[in-house]
Order: sequence, then structure tokens, then C-alpha cells
Amino acid sequence: MINHDTAISGEPGAGRVGRPLVVGEVLFDVMPDGKRILGGAPFNVAWHLQAFGLRPLLITRIGDDDPGDEVVAAMESWGMDTSAVQRDGSRPTGRVQVELDEGEPTFHILPDQAYDFVDDVQAEAAAAGESFTLLYHGSLISRNEVSRGALDNLARGPELPTFVEVNLRDPWWSRERVLRSVRRATWVKLNESELSLLAEAGADASAAAFRDRHDLDTLIVTRAERGAALVGPAGALEAAPPEAIEVADTVGAGDAFSAVVILGLSRGWSAELVLERALQFAAAVCTLSGATTMDRSLYTEFLD
Repeated sequence: MINHDTAISGEPGAGRVGRPLVVGEVLFDVMPDGKRILGGAPFNVAWHLQAFGLRPLLITRIGDDDPGDEVVAAMESWGMDTSAVQRDGSRPTGRVQVELDEGEPTFHILPDQAYDFVDDVQAEAAAAGESFTLLYHGSLISRNEVSRGALDNLARGPELPTFVEVNLRDPWWSRERVLRSVRRATWVKLNESELSLLAEAGADASAAAFRDRHDLDTLIVTRAERGAALVGPAGALEAAPPEAIEVADTVGAGDAFSAVVILGLSRGWSAELVLERALQFAAAVCTLSGATTMDRSLYTEFLD
């Protein structure tokens, strides 16, 4: 088991100053009732990090359209930096149709969205001169070679510890591409199903073996109603989620979890504290309809 007094492995809080660099998609989740909610794992993580006071720089691309204007307006109202948000005159702001089955979401993701075409020159210019604590990105941004190239260039820049969020959305992923991101990561988060899908045929599919095989500091495995586990150099730490919450849906719960892990990394929290607080905040987001909220009281409670 991990020593509960030991900070989670590879924390950027040790001598590293700056802000998180978040790269990836911004899109609208269209819920079954027709309600549109701003989403995309990187956007959700950046939204939470802003509320927690970490001032992330979000590099993304949206359409030069009305939904794109809504994205910028929402970010500005939340106090977020919009200087790295690119506008695309040819492609639309991202949209995903969400279907719910007993609160569990299924995502129908459209091709050729603006976030698939992040311009590498604009991205590097936006990041120039800044100091960053870490680079965060998900796996969806790599589905298109244009955004994948921009991400690769940023990852090859000033060496940053990298947090990779695995989100396997059929048919928009390949094992080879995802593992390429995993191999250059410091921390990786995925769920049990994704761990099984990415494990090599005939190899040990355990979390510990996956961590060792890809030389990760910490592997984070989420387990739905059974909570989550952090697997690091000193072993594994497991925890269950809070009990007795009224779940609206689980959209964005994993992104909320990741945001608190990043907060804990920046603050040098112990592994036990990171896991406990990440599960608490993810459970709170499950009481919302959608992944984010403009109700700051949600954050005030946790900040207090």
C-alpha cells in the first residue's frame, strides 16, 4: 500500500511554478431533453481548475459560429483566459449527442469538428513565454492528424510532466495512438474497461503491470460505484466513493476527478488525500445535469 503521508508520485508542486496547460476539445453535449451543455474533457477540467484558482491555459479550436461565441462568452464570464482559443471559419464548434441509460452516458461524436484542426503555429505562440506546471490532454484530440501534430509539438517543447486522460470513444481511437500518448505520460487516468482494452494480448492486464510496462509515475484507475485506485511506486491505494448521493447523471464525473488530482499535484497533497477529495468532488458533479455548472457554491464548499 502507498504510504498515506507521501505525496502522490511525480507532483509538479515540487519546485515547479506556473499554471496548468490544457489541450483539447471544447464541445456542446446535447442531452436527451435537448439541453445543450458545454463539455469536452479538457474544457471540463480547465473549467474546474479555474474555479479552484489554478488559472489554466486552454488551447483549443472552435467554430466561427454562434456556438463558438457562446463558448467564449462562458469562458470570459468564468474568468478564464481565452487567448489560446482558436477560431475556425470552415468547421463547426464541436457537438456530441449524449444518450443516458440509468444515468450512464453514451456519446455520439461527430467527425471534422473545429477541435480536430488545432493549428500548431497558433498553439505554440499562445504557450510561448509562459511557465506551466504540467500538460493535460485527453485521447480524443489525437483522432485527427492536424490536432495530433499540434499536441506533439507542444509535448516536445519545454519538458513538462504530462497527465493523459484516456477516453476511448468508438470508432475514434486506435490502440497504437493511445499507447503512444501513454508512453510519454507521467500520470495516466483510465477506467477498468479501458485498462483491459489497452493491455497487450497475453500480457498481465493488472494496473500494476500496465504502470510498470509504460514507465508511469502513477496510474489512476476509476471503478464506477467501487471508487478508484492510485497505483504508484509504493503500491496501490484504493478508496470507495461517498455514499448516499442523488445521481442526476455521471457525465463529466471523470473530468471532475482529474481536476482535483491536478489540484492535489500542484499542492503536494498525499495520495490518500488526493483520492479522497477527487472522489468527493466527482460525486458532487454526479448530482448535476451535465459536466459543469456556473454555480460557484459547488466550489466554495470544497475550497472551504
